[in-house]
Amino acid sequence: MLCTSLLIVNLDSTILNVALPTIVRVLHASSSELQLIVDAYAVVFAGLLLVFGNASDRIGRKKVFAAGLAMFALGSAAAAFSSSPDRLIAARAFMGIGAASIMPSTLSILTNVFTDDRSRARAIGIWSGAAGLGVAIGPIAGGWLLSHYWWGSVFLVNVPIAIAGLVASLWLVPESRNPSTTRLDPFGAILSILGLGLLLWGIIEAPNSSWTSFPVLASLGAALVLLTTFILWERRCDHPMLEVSFFSSRRFSAAMAAMGLVIFGLMGLLFLTTQWLQFSLGYDAFAAGIRVGPVALVVLVTAPLSSLLAHRLGTKVVVAAGLVAIGTALLLLSSTTVRGTYIEALPAFVLLGAGAGLAIAPATESVMGSVPRALAGVGAATNSTALQVGGALGVGVLGSLLNTRYESRVAPALVGHRIPTSVEHLITGSLGGALAVSDRIGGHLGSALDALARRAFVNGMDLALVTAGAVVFASVLLVVAMLPSRAAAESPEKAQAEPGNSPVTHDRTNTGSQIALAMVDTAESTDDIRD
Repeated sequence: MLCTSLLIVNLDSTILNVALPTIVRVLHASSSELQLIVDAYAVVFAGLLLVFGNASDRIGRKKVFAAGLAMFALGSAAAAFSSSPDRLIAARAFMGIGAASIMPSTLSILTNVFTDDRSRARAIGIWSGAAGLGVAIGPIAGGWLLSHYWWGSVFLVNVPIAIAGLVASLWLVPESRNPSTTRLDPFGAILSILGLGLLLWGIIEAPNSSWTSFPVLASLGAALVLLTTFILWERRCDHPMLEVSFFSSRRFSAAMAAMGLVIFGLMGLLFLTTQWLQFSLGYDAFAAGIRVGPVALVVLVTAPLSSLLAHRLGTKVVVAAGLVAIGTALLLLSSTTVRGTYIEALPAFVLLGAGAGLAIAPATESVMGSVPRALAGVGAATNSTALQVGGALGVGVLGSLLNTRYESRVAPALVGHRIPTSVEHLITGSLGGALAVSDRIGGHLGSALDALARRAFVNGMDLALVTAGAVVFASVLLVVAMLPSRAAAESPEKAQAEPGNSPVTHDRTNTGSQIALAMVDTAESTDDIRD
């Protein structure tokens, strides 16, 4: 039930892309409104993750999870029946609030239900498979729904799933919270919402404007100031929303960085290749989604297996192997030419899915295993924030490289031709715009423009993929140097005896167990000194 709820949250990160042309025709949305329709969900989602993760630890993870499902269902229904772009933007933002409540709650509930290391690792493997599956099947689901139903179906499909999850959660999900909660941290909450929201907005907006445009620089600069202030405040606050001390753990920090880079490669590659499949190879949205399907299938198989491999080989080996597979996939696809075919790209898709499946689950387990269970909500929210920022950077950075190289190849060829400014912007703005113009012109000139635009796009895509591959391979060095192979030996009983994790009631048996554990700890310390 937790995985199904997570699936629809991640599904909505990619399912909308294939519906954008239809929304333009039906709601007459402008380019800026389309951008807001896409961004509203992602920015609100990322901005509220830490707040709702903290809230779930304080007031109860089940309550926050159920409230999130209710908000997600309401927002999805409102989006499906929106009659104007403004209403759709508002509905998408409301869905983002629900998603921010659901995603960290699924992981924190899971961590509190599966308490021993092995069962938690297996459960997180299945959770990771659902997370990767949601991202990868978004284009498939969106294309199929659009080919059979009206555009609102891409949102309405969430409603019965969210309602079923809400009803099931009433008896399937046990309530859990941090029993030693302190008072709220409203100033920290405001800083995190504004800082993360502006950070995501700046990253998402950069490919459409440029990284040096004033709005993007102002947004990223303000985000840097706010997030720095947030960290300084949390370090001094006696009731922090986020325990900054978590980041002093190599296991926590290195795993978070690795996970962000995995999603950087995954989302960046999917963003580029879905355009390549549609514009360069000529597939429609549904056919392109089907051809990305192998990524989802391989993630679904390898993610649950990764926990077994991590148990035998160590987290470091498995996460590093996953990153190597993703980097190899990126470099394989970077050799694509204008005459490239889908069959030539298929091995890269398989490698991408295998790499994501191998790396995400052990990295997530490392993050959650290094956080006290009493603070699982905040730990899960921090983990989810790394995923959101990594995905946004993948699309933002690689999209910018693609756009810059594409425009630099196309623009010089247009010099000397009498082309209206609006048409010139259409040609240099995207491959889709250039192909639409070439079809309209026809003849020898149209064919020449078609060939030029396709070459420029593939050239830009190859540059972006090489860059992404280099970044991912560099991250392998980070993982090898920083990520511990295994967690420090710690029994589940000892974890329960941590402050904030102890049961509400204590009997003699529990007290005796704690005394015995204290004696074991003392003996271990004596052995360490002797060694």
